[in-house]
Amino acid sequence: MKEVVLLAGTRPEAVKIAPVALALGDHPVLRPVIVHSGQHNGMVEQALRSFGLRVDVGLDVPRATGGQAELLARLVAEFDRVLRRRDPAVVLVQGDTTTALAGALAAFWLGIPVAHLEAGLRTGDLAGPFPEEGTRQMIARIATLHLAPTDDAAGALIREGMADRRIVVTGNTVVDAVQRVAAADLPARDPDLALLERVLDERSERLVLVTVHRRESWGEPLTRVLRAVREIADRHPDVRVLLPVHPNPEVRAAARDVLGGHERMVVTEPLDYSDLVRALRRSALVLTDSGGLQEEAPTFGVPVLVLRDTTERVAAVDAGCAWLVGTDPIRIVAEAGWVLGARLRLPLGHNPFGDGRAASRVRGALERLVGLPGDFADAPLPVRIPC
Repeated sequence: MKEVVLLAGTRPEAVKIAPVALALGDHPVLRPVIVHSGQHNGMVEQALRSFGLRVDVGLDVPRATGGQAELLARLVAEFDRVLRRRDPAVVLVQGDTTTALAGALAAFWLGIPVAHLEAGLRTGDLAGPFPEEGTRQMIARIATLHLAPTDDAAGALIREGMADRRIVVTGNTVVDAVQRVAAADLPARDPDLALLERVLDERSERLVLVTVHRRESWGEPLTRVLRAVREIADRHPDVRVLLPVHPNPEVRAAARDVLGGHERMVVTEPLDYSDLVRALRRSALVLTDSGGLQEEAPTFGVPVLVLRDTTERVAAVDAGCAWLVGTDPIRIVAEAGWVLGARLRLPLGHNPFGDGRAASRVRGALERLVGLPGDFADAPLPVRIPC
């Protein structure tokens, strides 16, 4: 057996590697091993539970300062230790987190091929999103295999000089994930969500789902967004707002200060992924600075207002599934009013991020990468350094 180490440290990473782990679950040669970096304790386990998966290797990475330098340094050392012991055939990292960067560096230094899931997303602005734009560009320079979610992402990699034979357009595995969880149709686990669903049904009201957590939005931009959300609820008496609040203390404090006391605002702890999908499916509108929801919402025809000035998910904007509104309250309220007033829904079955078969394409690309059944590329893979 050849091990494929799948790294996750945040919930989005866990959601997007889960379909790959499932696709490799019955493989005769490749064995998936899920390694949790400990970056967001509890969140990864929560997400994997929705897919019947669990962490195989969990790291304990204590943090004193909470800074990026401290986290990266400790994760690289821990990943080095794990990879030397397990000697995997390939390390798969997802996206643009500190976990992904640390894992890619540790694998690269050991000569282990790095597969980058969701490769090629770009805004072209190193300050937005920060530090994610810089992180994913750094990973691209040392990745062996680029698993691009869209043609646009593949094009960005080619323009940066990546060999096209090392790029595979797979679609985004989050579409696989959201389809699988929606088909299971599990009941709400969170009691606040269960109560909200009953209220919406009894009163024939509509739901607006809001998520805000980006580092560049902390402070005044976040306050502006939350004030706009409160005004949307005031202007539309048939709307209730659901905000699963991010664990960051600054985000939680702002949500409490601005939204507290409003009878049609429901602020919950972070939701299980199955609960988030339940809420998304019945939403009339999503307001978010999250990349994942921009990719997931089109599956259910839900319009998205992106609370950022730029997005690396340009496919959603180009397809008419999402609109960039930034953090300007006037624009947010106006655009939300237009969507809610028109009762806009988007066509089903036209998600620009994939068709739900991305994980099977990733499986095939990994087979070729490790020489099953044929060489992935003419160029040799990195020289392995004995562990």
